[in-house]
Formats: sequence, structure tokens, C-alpha cells
Amino acid sequence: MFKRNKEKEEIIDDEEDNVREIIVERRSGFSISEVIIIMVIAIMFGFLLGNIVNFIVFDKSGSDEKELEELVTTYDNIVNNYYDDVNKEELIDAGIQGMINYLDDPYATYFSGEASDDFNQELAGSYEGIGIEVMLNNGVVSVSKVFDNSSASKKGVKVGDVITKVNDIDINGKTLKEVVSMISGSDSKNKAKITVTRDGEELSFELSKGTIEIPVVSSEIYENNGKKIGYIKIDMFSSKVYKQFNNALKKLENKNIEGLVIDVRDNPGGYLSEVKNILCLFLNKKQVLYQLQTKDETEKVYGTKKSIDRDYPVSVIINDESASASEILASAFKESYGSHVVGINSYGKGTVQSASDLSNGDTFKYTVQKWLTPKGNWVNDKGVVPTDRVETVLQEGETLTYENDTMLQTAISVVSE
Repeated sequence: MFKRNKEKEEIIDDEEDNVREIIVERRSGFSISEVIIIMVIAIMFGFLLGNIVNFIVFDKSGSDEKELEELVTTYDNIVNNYYDDVNKEELIDAGIQGMINYLDDPYATYFSGEASDDFNQELAGSYEGIGIEVMLNNGVVSVSKVFDNSSASKKGVKVGDVITKVNDIDINGKTLKEVVSMISGSDSKNKAKITVTRDGEELSFELSKGTIEIPVVSSEIYENNGKKIGYIKIDMFSSKVYKQFNNALKKLENKNIEGLVIDVRDNPGGYLSEVKNILCLFLNKKQVLYQLQTKDETEKVYGTKKSIDRDYPVSVIINDESASASEILASAFKESYGSHVVGINSYGKGTVQSASDLSNGDTFKYTVQKWLTPKGNWVNDKGVVPTDRVETVLQEGETLTYENDTMLQTAISVVSE
């Protein structure tokens, strides 16, 4: 069972030291978990000790010992002497959040509990569930997507099915979050039962839980000027995107495409290792993919292969919601591959965050680097500038199709000239 999380972040994975680095963050509202975290922040700053307490007990060396002891003392005084009961876990959460807030870093974030799980799950590109995505509309919970090769798809659950019961319990009046929790928290760890209505008929499905890979890549072929042009849409750079992209690219190339369009519109980002692997399919070890800059040095990152056979034209479509890893991909194709970039200026996030998991399962991240384009440009707050500025404007109620997608039409045209 998967509920689409509106908050997405872009993360990079360093395969050598297993350090995850976040590239971008896009928000379109707060989840319930985030609201809870925000309320916890208000408790106070003085209890930042949480996991620091153990550090001080076992390692009291260094010039910061006095400052850290002050924090420990504050924490102990609050826990032991405050007139009312204090929740130690919430105190620790708020302390960590206080440190994050002190940085005044718009991309530094602390995820606690379910928010941390959602954050890591979506970037992982897979989850444990029965294989459906659900939505709530006018009080009705319905199936909005069924994932391939899942128990739900094999048993015959369909998009549009209206869920009425979970494990024989009526869900009328329950929130989407509650319904998702009922499915994921079924009595049986490996199964869940859902009852749906379809065309006036009530159907029940006993569904097994399994690992579901979330598709983030789609592809097709267009014909223009007598040429076959491949098209690949990347929704997010999750940990599964390189595998899915590579498979899609091979299928397109087996059909003898003569050009390629990569669409990263509305893509919030993902793992840097994934976008790097994709770029290495097109750029060799003499070509710069991007640069990473700390306060002390700047490192150029190159392709990994001695030579690349692919030399067909590639265009990239971006918009103002294309962020970070999407911007890395677009700028690399623009400056190192010589591609057309079609659309409007991208989001403009040029910093890299490091993410770390705490022992209790929570996650925090903060900025550690800037990333630069192959030619050393910093796109922060400016975005990648397209070579072909095209804006697609839809009328109210209009859906995007090839006929009205001027960005796509232009991207196809420039690679089929």
C-alpha cells in the first residue's frame, strides 16, 4: 500500500562511503507528521541533547566539552526538575530540531517517526505493501494506481475501485491516513483484505504483501521528419531510476531511434549516484558531469567510461519544478553533450545536503556542498537557462496532450532536424 507523498527530496548516494547527500527539496504542504514535528519544535531549544548525552558519557575530550556539558545539564534539569511531566523523546526531537533551526538553512530538515519513514521509502523507490496507490476525493477512498507484478494486480484490483472496508471494518468517515494505516497495520503482517465496489458490485480481495518497486520512468516513440525519436520521462531520481532508465533506453534503441528526448519536468530530484550513472551512459571520462564545491575546494566529476558509442542528438525538457538532480542532468547535457534544453528556467537549487539516520530511525539533513554545472556555473536561485525557451500554458480544465504540449513538440523537433 502506498500513499503518494507530496514532499519529495533529492538525495545523492555516495557508493564508496555510503553517505547520502540530498540535492533538492520540493514542498507542496505539510503532512500530519510534519505538523506534529513543528509543534514539538515549540517546546524549547535547551534539550538538544538526545543522542549527544551518550557521546559525552563515553567521550569527554575536546574543547567543546564545557558547552556540551551545559547542554547536558539543561537537559537533566528539565527532565528532573520541571514542574510538569516531560516526554523525553519529544524533548530530544525538539532539541535536534532546535539545532537544525539554528543553521537558518532552508534545506536543513529533521524527520521524525512516520515522516522519516515516508522520506526514506519514497527515495528508496520501493516499499512493502499490497501494490496499490489510493486517493481521497469527496470522502471516498478509491484506487488511483495498481502497480505491476503486485498482489493487487494479480488478484484483479483495478483503478477506480472504491474501497469500503479493510479487514471487514467499514472505513466510512475515516481519513486517507487512517485507511492507509489500517492496510499497512493489518493483523497479519503478510496479508490484508480490502472490500471494494465496482460498477455497483461488491468485491473482496485477500492480498499478500511484498516488495513493490515504484515505477518512476515511462517511455514511448514519436515519429517526426521521417525519424524515430525516443522519449523518456523521469518522475524522480529514486534508487531504482538508473535501472529503469537503462532498460527503457535499451528498448528504444532496439527500435532504432535516431534521437532522444528526456523529460524531467516536475521532477524534484533524487540520488546523485543515479543521475551520475545515467549521465555516464552518454558522457565519457574526459567530460565533466558536474562539480562539487566545499568551502575549501572544488572537485570536477567526470564520466567513468573511456568511450561512449551513443552520439545521437538528445534534448532535455525542464520547467520551474525541475530541481537539483534534474538540473544536474539538464546542465550536463547542455554544457558537455551539446544538447538543446527546452522549456523555462528550472527551480534553481544548487546546494547539496548530507542526510543521516539516527539510531531511533529518525533522519536529519543539512547543507554540506554546492554543486556547479560542468562549466562552473552555480544555478542556485536562477535555475538552468534553456537553449530554447518554450512555455506550455494550459487552459482551465485542459489536460496535457501531445497536441497542446509545445515543449514536447519543440524538444522532438530539435533532435529530428
